[in-house]
Amino acid sequence: MTEARVSPPFRADHVGSLLRPKVLQEARAKWKAGALPHDALREVEDRCIAAAIAKQESIGLRAATDGEYRRTYWHYDFVAGLDGVEVYEPEQKIQFQGGVPLGHKLRVDGRIGYRQPVMIDHYRFLASHVRAAVPKQTIPSPSVVHFRGGREVIAASVYPTLEPFFDDLGAAYRKAVAAFGQAGCRYLQLDEVNIAYLCDPAQIAGLKARGEHVEGLLGIYAGMLNQAIAGRPDGMTISMHLCRGNFRSTWVASGGYEPVAEVLFNQINSDAYFMEYDSERAGGFEPLRFVPRGHKIVVLGLVTSKTGALESKDALKRRIDDAAKYLSLEQLALSPQCGFASTEEGNTLTEDQQWAKLALCVEVAREVWGAV
Repeated sequence: MTEARVSPPFRADHVGSLLRPKVLQEARAKWKAGALPHDALREVEDRCIAAAIAKQESIGLRAATDGEYRRTYWHYDFVAGLDGVEVYEPEQKIQFQGGVPLGHKLRVDGRIGYRQPVMIDHYRFLASHVRAAVPKQTIPSPSVVHFRGGREVIAASVYPTLEPFFDDLGAAYRKAVAAFGQAGCRYLQLDEVNIAYLCDPAQIAGLKARGEHVEGLLGIYAGMLNQAIAGRPDGMTISMHLCRGNFRSTWVASGGYEPVAEVLFNQINSDAYFMEYDSERAGGFEPLRFVPRGHKIVVLGLVTSKTGALESKDALKRRIDDAAKYLSLEQLALSPQCGFASTEEGNTLTEDQQWAKLALCVEVAREVWGAV
């Protein structure tokens, strides 16, 4: 048996987003319809977040999030708070598998910067309500501002070439990470889906078809991530979450981590990686051989957040054993493969099923590692 981890990520952890309770869904619908003031919505959010924190702690999780309850999207709400970035509703929407459309996109119409605090108040509320857990803040990776729209949605009048765009974006993120650090955050996660998308030949073909320069893109994204991570204070754990799309239980990309593994694990200064591994679309565990020995942690996303069926403990243990053939058990942990509600609509399972899956992670971690 290994010992309990002193710092995050923990042996049983989770990506971050949680299904919105019905009372919160109803309040948001009224607010959008103009029938509820924002202050009243905030009161409902506060109550629901406090309850979610207490629930996370009660089932034994050592890290707690606010469930992203104040957000519409896992990514747009944060990046729209940066100077120069706006969310809009396009005629042609992003299509997930099964023809499920994502309603909004991003565009860059000004110089990117970080002048106003973005979600710092979210973190402070979370931190003020945890009792036994470590407060965990999640934000999207900087690559989300580029990947889905690329050159086409970045105003040429502002950025005639993309090098200054990437520089400004990385610098803005460095300030954002520093701001969370100044607010006391010691566990920050960068949700980086687009590096996983680079493992899918169909996604690469799509980038090329719209005229993007694909060669070197992984290195550019790694550079922005490192620029962001450089803003952290001593004692802050930075984790990355990688997945292939998660919207109403649908997905976008497929492909194992082999094409990106060496850069991902050895050239990006992250302490930990939450890695989607709940389906064959994520490939095998062989890329874990690239993880540096001794300090970086891989959190195996073996429990799916897309359906309510509860995984078998024995099956999870067998998969952990398989992963341990490539990376020491000491450097492994367990979580769901993604959040349960990357957008406010949430995935197609119930809250009870969600909490059962998180409790399962805690139970399996205790049996495998001897501690959470």
